[in-house]
Amino acid sequence: MASKLKINICSRVLDAIRGNESLKNTYSLLSRQLFISLNKNGGDVEVQMPINIFHNHFQTSLSENKTILSVSEIKKLFNKTDFVSDVQELGEGNGKKIVFRMNKHRFLKDILEDILDNSKGHGTDSSIRLPSFDEKIVVEYSSPNIAKPFHMGHLRSTIIGNFISNLHEHLGGKVVRINYLGDWGTQFGLLQVGLNMSNYTDEMIKHNPIQLLYQAYVTANQAAQNDSALGAKAREIFKSLEEGSFADIKKWENYRNYTVDELRRIYKRLGVTFDEYEWESMYSTVQIKSVLDQLEEKGILKLEEDGRKVVNLDNNRRATLVKSDGTTLYLTRDVAAALHRYDRHSFDHLLYVVENGQNDHFTALMGTMKQMDLFWAERMRHVKFGRIRGMSTRKGSVVFLKDVLDETRDLMHKKQLESPNTRIDLRSVSDTTSDILGVSAVIVNDLKQRRQRDYEFDWNKALQLQGDTGTKLQYTHCRLYSLEQNCGAQLPTECDPSVLQETEAVLLVVEVARFDEVLNKSHEELEACVLVSYLFRLCNLTNQAFKVLRIKDQDPHVASQRLLLFHSSRRVLQQGMNILGLKPLNEM
Repeated sequence: MASKLKINICSRVLDAIRGNESLKNTYSLLSRQLFISLNKNGGDVEVQMPINIFHNHFQTSLSENKTILSVSEIKKLFNKTDFVSDVQELGEGNGKKIVFRMNKHRFLKDILEDILDNSKGHGTDSSIRLPSFDEKIVVEYSSPNIAKPFHMGHLRSTIIGNFISNLHEHLGGKVVRINYLGDWGTQFGLLQVGLNMSNYTDEMIKHNPIQLLYQAYVTANQAAQNDSALGAKAREIFKSLEEGSFADIKKWENYRNYTVDELRRIYKRLGVTFDEYEWESMYSTVQIKSVLDQLEEKGILKLEEDGRKVVNLDNNRRATLVKSDGTTLYLTRDVAAALHRYDRHSFDHLLYVVENGQNDHFTALMGTMKQMDLFWAERMRHVKFGRIRGMSTRKGSVVFLKDVLDETRDLMHKKQLESPNTRIDLRSVSDTTSDILGVSAVIVNDLKQRRQRDYEFDWNKALQLQGDTGTKLQYTHCRLYSLEQNCGAQLPTECDPSVLQETEAVLLVVEVARFDEVLNKSHEELEACVLVSYLFRLCNLTNQAFKVLRIKDQDPHVASQRLLLFHSSRRVLQQGMNILGLKPLNEM
């Protein structure tokens, strides 16, 4: 990260244009508009800043008597500095920019020593964080149903939600991760009918809850198609659940707990944890009566002729909150859950990581919250994502996540056995490494896609050992780790840029310096693919540098400086992989 460099530029510019301390937080705003590159013609390191930043971001914040700096004034600010060798104005119209040509020696030294000194991780210097990075963010993601397979839509939600949570935490945010599990609705009355029809013991369900509960649901659903009495029985059971009069409520709670235990085992393989598990049943009719009373008191909840209770939204739309039989809907419970979450967390942002197909639901949810005149309703956001097509195991069409992860592990294990580059005894480490590689392949194959885009899953592309895959990131990290452990050189205490003048070295340092820019862009767009693409580029440049910048059998001083270069690349790669939700391997 280029924190020192950017701070030096920002401080000089801001000191020249601010007349008081009202711009205390503008370091972060200005620094996010500085972009590092290597000039292709002369090989100079450049930092570019759009000229219109002053008009777009600072004019209303600055004191009235001094709002904009001219280009000539900016040039004067850097006449006698040792880190900027020249300042130029390039481009036309809205594309005009100020280009700071950096002193290359000072640039290399600052970047590599910044990483060497920063024990807390690269890319998060507190002096250039946005003020919003101190905010509290509640993220709801994954959220499977207990009576249905943990399908690939839930996997996408889990992977993307975990990335968003990791990114906000890395940038200094306070994150609360919530898994909101579906255990409510008429379909769960049908599930209970299926359990009554099956011969599953409590012990059997305890050891295989997700699959057996799903099979019970399928059994009842098929039987109900030919027997309307079963559908009526299911509705009766659900009503008793809502009213709190269901006789076997303890057994029902056991089924939910068994499900969470199995989900935690799956989440552990994915490297995912949650701060809170919530149940949809927390917001049954009994618990949300006060919410409905509040809506009626505000005159928001309207009674329809057919007995339904609705809320009128914008654009002549209406949302049903209570059905004619008095039972609530998923939307009703989401309203209650949002109110409950704000009471507990006073969040600055509430993010729902849920697929595109639920857009109407979240439009209704947020519309209802706005009708309640809640000032924090604007803090709610639906983070949408597309669907995976063609995702099924090779053994059948029903997709349980455990089966997918097992299959990726087995296929990766087979590829490791066949590869001449495998450096470990696979018999001694069991399936641990193969499992981590398989999970990395699935995660990166997903996160390299644009979030809202549907995509076709291809087993061969996802698990290939060459190309832009999760395996590539793991392999490069292993190679860098092995170099640090076995090269025989010592990591220096400071950088000597005079021995790092090769083009491959400079290109790698420039890419390392761009890490904070990439994190900022990923944060602004909530797009993991921005970070994934960057890490692929970082790996490519690292591997190019490997070919030229040897360490073994070199002058000790040169070797130690090159080791610092590769150490810095590994630190950035490791941080990036952690944010994506990967567990970096040291050998494979």
